[in-house]
Amino acid sequence: MNEDSPSSSGSVQRSWLERLGQAFSGEPRNREELIEELRHARENGLVDADTLAMLEGALSVSDEQVADVMVPRAQMVWLAVNASLKDVLRIVTESGHSRFPVHGEDKDQVLGLLLAKDLLRHYANGHQELDLRLMLRPMTLIPESKKLNVLLKEFRNNRTHMAVVVDEYGGVAGLITIEDVLEQIVGDIDDEHDAEDKPEVQITPQADGAFAVQALTPVEDFNAHFRVSFDTESADTVGGLVTQAFGHLPEHGESVEIGGFLFEVAKADDRRVHLLRVRPGGA
Repeated sequence: MNEDSPSSSGSVQRSWLERLGQAFSGEPRNREELIEELRHARENGLVDADTLAMLEGALSVSDEQVADVMVPRAQMVWLAVNASLKDVLRIVTESGHSRFPVHGEDKDQVLGLLLAKDLLRHYANGHQELDLRLMLRPMTLIPESKKLNVLLKEFRNNRTHMAVVVDEYGGVAGLITIEDVLEQIVGDIDDEHDAEDKPEVQITPQADGAFAVQALTPVEDFNAHFRVSFDTESADTVGGLVTQAFGHLPEHGESVEIGGFLFEVAKADDRRVHLLRVRPGGA
């Protein structure tokens, strides 16, 4: 009987499953060992790269605080309680958001939350006068130091989607949504407005002959730009193509050669690659 028969590979697979089982058992292990075990499982094909990224993201949220991922105060989209109908409609339509914090005389005085659907319902019912105070819902206020896993549980239990973050002096520091927390686990969640904001130029030539390539660039677009024929079946994006070649989620500064092109990771986090520096063969 062949030593490399399916029964032999099955025993290898069982041994890895046993090791994963030990990692999740009550045996004393630290988080670093657990993550290392999961990465070994990825290298041996037991989990794919996306699953590994989500598992690592789920583990990381217990260490991260609201201040790490919130939208800072300067980038928040606000409504003033005494804003004119024209200004309110402009902000609502231009931002594309569905929820808006409403402030009073200054931005540290948070009065509540306006839902765009409540504004639409107000006018659908024939009301002409605008008084935001009558349409406000309670706004959750949380400290910067709150752990993300605790906040996610509160969002779920209270069926809320947004909170204003306050600093130690009670002033508004930023804003966080349930989407912001979930993105720490599953990666970026794009909607139609995000797609509109993405730069059209995904492959940018550099002065030294290399190219800056967004990791989300479709492989088809990369092929058309460089007149090559990288496989479009195994990966949809250049980032996915490179991650497959590495066999693990690469870090900043790592490089790999694929089909005569040198791909260097220029920007990445612990969930995915964002930007690549690409040097064609001979360049």
